Amino acid sequence: MVRPVGNAHRGEFAMAKESELNHEELPFVAPCRKLSPWAPLRWVKHGIADLMEAPQQSMAYGLAVALMIGIVCLLAWFRGSQWFMFSMLGGFVFLAPLTCIGLYAISAQLERGQAPLMARSMRAAFKRHFGNEMIFALALLVIFLVWARAAVMVSVFFPTEGSATVGDWIAYLGFGSAIGAVFAAVTFSASAFSLPMIMHRDVDSITAIVTSVNAVLRNKGAMIVWLITVVVSLLIGVVTAFVGLIVIVPVIGYAAWHGYLETIDAEAFPRHEVGITSVPRNEMPLHTDEPGKDNGG
Repeated sequence: MVRPVGNAHRGEFAMAKESELNHEELPFVAPCRKLSPWAPLRWVKHGIADLMEAPQQSMAYGLAVALMIGIVCLLAWFRGSQWFMFSMLGGFVFLAPLTCIGLYAISAQLERGQAPLMARSMRAAFKRHFGNEMIFALALLVIFLVWARAAVMVSVFFPTEGSATVGDWIAYLGFGSAIGAVFAAVTFSASAFSLPMIMHRDVDSITAIVTSVNAVLRNKGAMIVWLITVVVSLLIGVVTAFVGLIVIVPVIGYAAWHGYLETIDAEAFPRHEVGITSVPRNEMPLHTDEPGKDNGG
């Protein structure tokens, strides 16, 4: 089931105006709306609704991500690198935004009353915005590699797996988590809204990253709740032998897309000339915690 198509002519005049915009006159950062601390719970609700509307595509996507994570962890485990396996699970947080790109496209199709086709989602996710996404991906990859190197250095100071005690594990996880928190804070701030913005509007990576950091800093309460929601959800997925990730990953991905739409006011930036988001989304009553603001598509 897909959402009914709204006003077919909505935004045609706006699209014409956007095509005349001078890119040199665009703002360096998109403004953000002020959110209540509990806004992320609303995003999750929208994410669950999208999962229910596109269950096959969503769970296929979640299965692919779960298999990828599971294979990496099993290889590390059977090679006797349990320390490194837990480090890689923590490092997955840095690459998680990249794994959700296709989910943003599925959610965007549902908003426009389109059938959520996986091929169209992958094309929109990786082909249409490949340049900006690659720049962002390289930045995340560098952070991930630095984190992996730091994790190896931390593991050097702890006993090998055969002689490790409960105290060793607690010390390792505590010390590693403290270091990882620094990397995670930087990555989370830069990626919370940047990739959805790159898919939604014709913006460069720098503008999207600065916009994301600004929105996170202005909505610390809501973003802390969102970060806790993501971390707890991923932990549930891990302790269920990665089976839970089949459902959790799509819900988190969809929720991130709805969170972007509710938080970032990107109307000043032009639409993409082709692709899913070149067409305005349907009129939908989305919540906002700032009077006088709505969510443009």
